[in-house]
Amino acid sequence: MEKTVNQKAWFLVLPVLVLVAFSAIIPLMTVVNYSVQDSFGQNNFFWAGLVWFEDLLHSPRMWNALGRQVVFSSIILAIEVPLGIFIALNMPKKGLWATVCLVLMSLPLLIPWNVVGTIWQVFARVDIGLLGYTLDSLGVDYNYTQGFYAAWTTLIVMDVWHWTSLVALLAYAGLQSIPDAYYQAARIDQASRWKIFRYIELPKMSGVLTIAILLRFMDSFKIYTEPFVVTGGGPGNATTFLSIDLVKMALGQFDLGNAAAFSIIYFLVILAVSWVFYTVMTNLDKKDGV
Repeated sequence: MEKTVNQKAWFLVLPVLVLVAFSAIIPLMTVVNYSVQDSFGQNNFFWAGLVWFEDLLHSPRMWNALGRQVVFSSIILAIEVPLGIFIALNMPKKGLWATVCLVLMSLPLLIPWNVVGTIWQVFARVDIGLLGYTLDSLGVDYNYTQGFYAAWTTLIVMDVWHWTSLVALLAYAGLQSIPDAYYQAARIDQASRWKIFRYIELPKMSGVLTIAILLRFMDSFKIYTEPFVVTGGGPGNATTFLSIDLVKMALGQFDLGNAAAFSIIYFLVILAVSWVFYTVMTNLDKKDGV
């Protein structure tokens, strides 16, 4: 006897599909359309093929921006993931202090991106900002609007302050899901603190850490608002990441064909690297589970 499949559930999914079509697919198709055409103004377009993609792939401007973006995301992941795990390991597991810590860790995540940029723009100023004025008083040559290293340090510290909480909260959730029986067995075996972390806590956190790494990579790789507000891509092009360069190309130069091709390449890079991250970490998780 064949089992009857009820297809009525698709009607519940239909509104979501329609919403995704209007908010994602249709704009994406518009970008694809611009990427293969050229215009002389007055909405007169003609077929250009893949010429914009060829120009970008041979453009030092895009490769330089991509290099800066890769370096920034790599530094962010190298700092925020270990720091978030360390914070989660040292947070109280239960009680009033656990609640207080969770609330405090959540506060930076509630601040909008443009407000974060404005806060750090003022905070790091040498004339009126607490950080900039203090460093200047101590004799430290710090000016994020003129110094390459000062600009990069400011953006990295700002991002770590803003987003380490996300990694910490996800890691904390993974730790909370570990049954007490594992810790009891470790105490009976007189396992060291490192072995408990290596063989109990880290494997149990692997799922949430995969999500944390993917989220932080994607967000750091397409960061725009904070560096635009703080440095504007400067000094020079020191902090001109892919997103800022794309906006300059699309709105500043109004080069729609190049900008559309840039957007597609940008999207494909994020998609490809995210897929590699997910595949590698999922395979490692399977090996640890065997």
